[in-house]
Amino acid sequence: MRRRLITGAVLAGGAALLVASPAGAQEVANEPSTQDILDNLWVMIAGVLVLFMQAGFALVEAGLTRGKNVANIMMKNVMDLCAGVLAFFVIGYTIAYGEAGNSFFGWGNPFLSFDAPNFLDPESAPHLTIGTNFFFQVAFAATAATIVSGAMAERTKFKSYFFYSLFLTAFIYPTVVHWTWGGGWLSQREVPFSDFAGSTIVHSVGGWAALMGALILGPRLGKFTKDGKPRAILGHSIPLVALGTIILFVGWFGFNPGSELAADLAVMDIAVITLLAAAAGGVAGMTTIWLKSGKPDVGMTCNGILAGLVSITAGCGAFYNEAGILVGAIGGVLVVFSVDFFEKVVKVDDPVGAISVHGVCGAWGTLAIGLFAAKDDAFLGREDAGLFYGGGFGQLITQMVFVGAVFLFVTITMGALFMALKATIGLRVTPEEEIEGLDVLEHGSPGYAGDSLAGFSVSDLVPAGGSTTNKTEV
Repeated sequence: MRRRLITGAVLAGGAALLVASPAGAQEVANEPSTQDILDNLWVMIAGVLVLFMQAGFALVEAGLTRGKNVANIMMKNVMDLCAGVLAFFVIGYTIAYGEAGNSFFGWGNPFLSFDAPNFLDPESAPHLTIGTNFFFQVAFAATAATIVSGAMAERTKFKSYFFYSLFLTAFIYPTVVHWTWGGGWLSQREVPFSDFAGSTIVHSVGGWAALMGALILGPRLGKFTKDGKPRAILGHSIPLVALGTIILFVGWFGFNPGSELAADLAVMDIAVITLLAAAAGGVAGMTTIWLKSGKPDVGMTCNGILAGLVSITAGCGAFYNEAGILVGAIGGVLVVFSVDFFEKVVKVDDPVGAISVHGVCGAWGTLAIGLFAAKDDAFLGREDAGLFYGGGFGQLITQMVFVGAVFLFVTITMGALFMALKATIGLRVTPEEEIEGLDVLEHGSPGYAGDSLAGFSVSDLVPAGGSTTNKTEV
């Protein structure tokens, strides 16, 4: 009894000190409502789904490339996440959302100090804590970074790729976020931009960075014949491609509905249009490649699904379902012709089609808002903003400025970074290393290993005087 009384007194005293402290006083003064708690929980869950997309990207890339590089590909996707989280925590978040900056570059909370007020600025997301917003936004930063991995697969030095990941998540991606979601110059135009979940802000940033990386890196050995015709370098596992695509498909229900930043009824509407656009992209991509090649190619069909998802990411809060299906289907068709264009005309070797899926279809989805926007997605500030709904050309012009500005910014800055890496620590492995594969040379072990003891006889493996019978010693 005495012990219980002492324990109760200690707990009561600790609680009193906590409430009396500034942190405790602040929490009481800023008590979250039930809706606030639900909003934070939903956005956190959506962030988990987006983080899980890293597995999907890794599997798609691994399946579309050769088995001798699978460990290298997995390592790059793992470190995209790890390096990206730290870089965004240290400086990226304050560049994106810092209030002390200007229209181009934010500042004010490096190392993400949680001593700031519990809830964010009322004009952004007053119901989300800084921790919740960081958790969700850093998952997007990691997504932008990992897109580049596929376009530079099978020939890039790991250390150079690691530096790239840090730079993009620390500076390039956060700057584009500040221009847009962070309240910068694109949101201050007379007709403001719209990109609900990041067709351009996330996907085109990654896609255009992938373009510069692949251009400066050069094609894989044997990709093009002496007369410049492309050769098919087949991936080693279509099952991994399909599994990765399905994981990405599921993760997108965190990406788009989570960008509502609230647990409300609009979440389900966004989920439905995302589902419809992805399905339309898959069917359109399959049909297009079937008509072009005579076969319903599995890899290109999966890219059609991803193209539909990327295309609808910008307008999922502004379109009616019918427009979402059309936008997704156009993305599915576009990705097939875009892959052909970059391979046969530009002579870029992109093993997974990242430039087309994320860069080109991201731009298409963003421009589509200027055509099909019918609902106010909180960025547009009005209904019927699209050209086909009587909104005129104003929104389309803003979307074109937005897409063009991001393209120029990313290609110039990332081109300079890749050139600097090439001139200093090197960007590409040697021809001998590329032929042998990067797994053992870069990471010390193969992605797929046989039994390392297979060459030994029984007498080599059994200890002297030992037995092959399993015994449990007490």
